Amino acid sequence: MSDIFSFMRENTLKKESPLAVRMRPKTLEDIVGQEHILGKGKMLYRAIAADQLHSLVLYGPPGTGKTTVAQVIAGTTSAAFVRLNATTAGKKDMQEAVETAQSNLGMYGKKTILFIDEIHRFNKAQQDYLLPFVEDGTVILIGATTENPYFEVNSALLSRSMVFELKPLSEENIRTLLRRCIADRENGLGVYNAVLEEEALAFLAAKAGGDARSALNALELGVLTTPVSDDGKIHITLAVAEECIQKRALRYDKKGSNHYDVISAFIKSMRGSDPDAAVYYLARMIEAGEDPAFIARRMMICASEDVGNADPQALCVAVSAAQAAERVGWPEARIILAQAAVYIATAPKSNASYLAIAAAQAEVEKSGSLPVPVHLQNNHCFGEGETERPAYQYAHDFKNHYVKQQYLPDGVKDRQFYTPSENGYEQRISQWMQKIKQEASTYDR
Repeated sequence: MSDIFSFMRENTLKKESPLAVRMRPKTLEDIVGQEHILGKGKMLYRAIAADQLHSLVLYGPPGTGKTTVAQVIAGTTSAAFVRLNATTAGKKDMQEAVETAQSNLGMYGKKTILFIDEIHRFNKAQQDYLLPFVEDGTVILIGATTENPYFEVNSALLSRSMVFELKPLSEENIRTLLRRCIADRENGLGVYNAVLEEEALAFLAAKAGGDARSALNALELGVLTTPVSDDGKIHITLAVAEECIQKRALRYDKKGSNHYDVISAFIKSMRGSDPDAAVYYLARMIEAGEDPAFIARRMMICASEDVGNADPQALCVAVSAAQAAERVGWPEARIILAQAAVYIATAPKSNASYLAIAAAQAEVEKSGSLPVPVHLQNNHCFGEGETERPAYQYAHDFKNHYVKQQYLPDGVKDRQFYTPSENGYEQRISQWMQKIKQEASTYDR
């Protein structure tokens, strides 16, 4: 009896499932996009076709086909296929999956593929539990995640797996899927006699942002809610499509890898002196609800690391913007952050200070704690047997308030860590340093 109910439940779910689920490809040839890993002749394609899979991790934004690839593998492999979702599965579920795999291997000599969706949701202990069973081949692990696995997945698991990145689908990929769906009478929307106009098709493909699920769900909503026209057809016009996707949700998870991609692009745009790109990525973060304090902190770092003394005011602007944004709050804080971003992007650039501290730290790590020159040491006490020290020369007693004397320890006394660039204010710094050294009185100790 339970089998009958299970069969009826599966049939009902198949009919009532969202369109994106019903339209999932069954074979490798049906998959649209991801040619860089699933094109004929590519390694993953060959491994699936030959049923010679090793453990792997699939990662990419939502709607790019991670679960689809797993479903295709399930339909083509001779191995047993067990599926878990890390958002709901616990230790008991994992133990049962491993026991099933052990039984399959011991009793039938059959491998088991364990597919774990949202694998990044498993904590370290849960991921560690899987490690020995992946190691000894009890299970072939396929993990799917929207996060960068190098941040979220146990490094030991990664070292035993092949990692494949699935990329957002192109607009042409989305168009192909939408056309296929509108014509498919078994799993798609073909029975509704719907017509998807070209303008609507282009709009849905563009607004999906590479997410096939988003496009298919929007199309299904349009077909199911649009009345039949006088000609007996359901016309999905541009106006209907715009109603179905009123505003695309930005693909930006503040805890995910895309968060780091956008902030990285923001910093690199300011560093690269592109104010247009800087305010674009700033807008992306603002629209996604990013914490303004996080944005401001990164701008302060950029102002010092990438602008530095080529324009010392850049750091002042960044710090002031951070304080002002905190006091003002949204939405006006966006103007303050934009002003600072544009200032930093258009300022002359120098990383000389960054290079200086990096070189100095490397030297300290290499040479250790070298003795401070005696004449620079605190003069409040003398060492045993010491009666007199070389005199420290007070810089303000000399022309240009500068005197030549040794400041670095003996082991590195000729090292130069800071080299001013020829950009912005640093050009003046360079000229000033040359001037005072040329005019300096020499103190030979």
